[in-house]
Amino acid sequence: MGGLLRPDEGDPVIVVNENGQSPVVLVCEHAGKVIPQALGDMGLSPEDLTRHIAWDPGAEAVARGLAAALDAPLLLQRYSRLVYDCNRPPESPGAMPKVSETTRIPGNEKLSGEDRLARTREIYRPFHDRVTRLLDERAALGVTSLFVTIHSFTPVYKGVRRTLDLGVLHDHDARLADDLLAAFGGARDIVVRRNEPYGPKDGVCHTLNLHAAPRGLPYAMLEIRNDLIARSAGQEQWAKRLSEVLGALPVMQARRVAS
Repeated sequence: MGGLLRPDEGDPVIVVNENGQSPVVLVCEHAGKVIPQALGDMGLSPEDLTRHIAWDPGAEAVARGLAAALDAPLLLQRYSRLVYDCNRPPESPGAMPKVSETTRIPGNEKLSGEDRLARTREIYRPFHDRVTRLLDERAALGVTSLFVTIHSFTPVYKGVRRTLDLGVLHDHDARLADDLLAAFGGARDIVVRRNEPYGPKDGVCHTLNLHAAPRGLPYAMLEIRNDLIARSAGQEQWAKRLSEVLGALPVMQARRVAS
């Protein structure tokens, strides 16, 4: 079976500040929009490959700024979620979608079992194995971890305008989400909501449930409206805003975990 990634193409995982001392561990599954050379343009226009269907615009920049502000480790996924959406398990139709929002993805319409397995082996597995390794290393050192994933969402989805600025998402464990929502509760300049614009029913908690839930780590997924972080000023503003809120939480959370 032929491979997907060529030797000169980058590893799916970009590790930033691996030895960061913050309790917060940051993950950004939709950071990149790179298409492996073997897949060409997947039958899409250059414009399509820069849209939200291909990646989470602004999320990587915010995550990098947040990692620097908190001294937190960050794991970024380099390849487009159209190739493999690393926030979906291999059995999910959304892992390699034939349609994203309302756009056909020709490069995903006739995938063989070998094609799907190659993407799973070369993108999904290495990315999540690296997250596992980082959490294992921290656990071995007795370091408490708070698990936070960074995403962005499109202001208009299938013709419907979304009326929030930040979503705080979680599944069964609401500890960290509750604290974040309480911290943002006094903000008058942004609209923050729980489990919007997506929630567990939409299958978006895969990374949280794969890594944080089995370890009993407090977790949250942060979704920022992408027009707010389209430029560097907004990215810096949101990294600062999130760092101020998250930076005030670890001691409280660590005490809860230890109790």
